[in-house]
Amino acid sequence: MVKYNPELKAQIVHEYLSTTQSTNDLSKKYHIGKSQIARWIQRYRLTGSDVFKRRRHKWNFTADFKLNVINYYQTHEDSMAEVAARFDILPSQVSIWRSIFEREGITALNPQPKGRPPKVNHPKKQRRQLAHQSELDRLKEELAKKNQELYETKMERDILKKSLSLFGPLRPGRKRK
Repeated sequence: MVKYNPELKAQIVHEYLSTTQSTNDLSKKYHIGKSQIARWIQRYRLTGSDVFKRRRHKWNFTADFKLNVINYYQTHEDSMAEVAARFDILPSQVSIWRSIFEREGITALNPQPKGRPPKVNHPKKQRRQLAHQSELDRLKEELAKKNQELYETKMERDILKKSLSLFGPLRPGRKRK
């Protein structure tokens, strides 16, 4: 994928708008596809000159933003390319978001965690998290663990009592199977 300099993009768009040259003429002059030049012109008309500036960071889109884009596409008579230019995103993103929304609903538009989950638990990381946890949270967790142990012990005791009442104590000379 060839990335073009923002100044070159601005120059080509300015030349198209200020002269009577067509996208076909500019395509031959600069050796760039006419559809690419047409996309630059369309994006410039919709969003202005800031469209050619490079982004310094990766965009993370919220579910609300994705839903707004889908709603705009469905309620207006614009093409996907026009909607994408209006929101300064790629047309393929509009298509992907729309198909995901139709298949799985609004919950599928929420951002998904990236990468593979770790295979090994890191004890240092767990110790750091415990150190940062407030004293109150740590005590609450400890109390919950103790309550669970107490509950399990009581259940074992009740089961033993019930079995003694049903079957009686074992006599020393007789074994049960």
